[in-house]
Amino acid sequence: MVLVAGLATVTIATTSGCATFGATSVPHPDSPHYDSTHGIFVNAEPTGLMGEGKGAVLQEYLSSTTMRSPKCRLPLMKPTLSPAPASGLRITWLGHSTTIIEIDGATILTDPMWSERASPTTVFGPKRFHAPPLPLAELPKLDAVIISHDHYDHLDMATIKALATTGVTFHCGLGVGRHLSRWGVDDQQIVEHDWESTTRLPNGVEVVSTPARHFSGRRGIGNNGTLWTSWSLIGPNHRVFFSGDTGLTRAFSSVAEKHGPFDVAMLEIGQWHPSWGDIHLGPVGALQAFALLHAKKLLPIHWSTFELGLHAWSEPAETLTLEAEKRGVSIVTPRLGESVEPLTATTGPWWRPYPPMTTECPQ
Repeated sequence: MVLVAGLATVTIATTSGCATFGATSVPHPDSPHYDSTHGIFVNAEPTGLMGEGKGAVLQEYLSSTTMRSPKCRLPLMKPTLSPAPASGLRITWLGHSTTIIEIDGATILTDPMWSERASPTTVFGPKRFHAPPLPLAELPKLDAVIISHDHYDHLDMATIKALATTGVTFHCGLGVGRHLSRWGVDDQQIVEHDWESTTRLPNGVEVVSTPARHFSGRRGIGNNGTLWTSWSLIGPNHRVFFSGDTGLTRAFSSVAEKHGPFDVAMLEIGQWHPSWGDIHLGPVGALQAFALLHAKKLLPIHWSTFELGLHAWSEPAETLTLEAEKRGVSIVTPRLGESVEPLTATTGPWWRPYPPMTTECPQ
C-alpha cells in the first residue's frame, strides 16, 4: 500500500497533476474514419501495430549493443530565419519531427517538441540527444502550428502551453483539440481536421489534412480515440508534404494526385523496427512513399533526437543515403538547426564522422 501511494504521488507530481495525459476522447460518428462500434479511429487499410517476432524484438532490446544514442555531442546549427528565403521555400529542421516551414510567405511550425523527455513524466522516458537548436522564445512569428497526432514525441504539453500565449492557431486531427483545451488553449486557436479538410491561411497557403497510417493515444497503446494525420501545405508557388508518423499506405498516390506535385516530401525514417507492423516507414519505406508522392526532394525527419527504436541512432540516415543513391532519389539532409532552401541546397552525410560510423568523436 505504501509503495502504491508513493508511485501515485510521484506520478501526480511529475505529470502536472496528470494533466500531461491529456483529455479523454469523445465519439466522432460523423467521420468516415471513425468506427462507432468500437469507439476508435481506423486506418484506410488493415493495420497491425506489431508484426511477427515479438519475442525477438524483446531479446534484441535486452541484449543488443547497438549505439542507439550518440556518445558524442552532435553539431547544432544556428537557424537562418531572416531575410525571407529567396526561393520562397525554406525548411529548418530542429530535430525529430519539429521543423519550421517557410512557404510562400507563411511560416508554419510542425509537431513542436521542446521538452527534455518524450514522456508524460519529467523524470522517466526517452531523453533528448541534444538541446533544441533554437530557444522557444526565439521562434519567428508563426502563421500556424500543425500537429500530426497526440503521441508524446509529437504533442508536448509544455511546448503547446508556451506557444498558446502567442495567439497562434493550432491545426490538428479530430479529437486532439480536446488535449489542447484541457491545457488552457483558447478554442478559437484550435482547428480540428478530418482527412481532406482544408484551411486557407491569410496569405493564401492552404493547410490540408491528408491520410496517414498510424495510431494514437496518450493513456495506452492503441487507444485510437483521436485522429492521426499527414499534412499537405499548398502555396501559390510551392507545395510541401509532411508525413508525421505513418506506415506505407496506398493513399499517398491519391494525395499526390489531389495535392501535388510536391516540391518536398518530409518523411519519417527513424525510430522504427521491421517487426513494428504497418505504422512506421523506416528509410526504405520512406523511399517507397516518396515514389508514390512524386515529389522532387526527400527531406528525412523523425530521427536523431530521441531513442525510441532499436537501431543505431544514425542508421536510418545512412541507409536512406545509400538506397537513395541506388534509386536516383534526390535527398536533402540538413544538420540539426540548419535552414535549407531544399530545391537548391547542397547537403551531405554529416553523421558519418560520429560513432558508430567512426571509433572516436571528432575533434
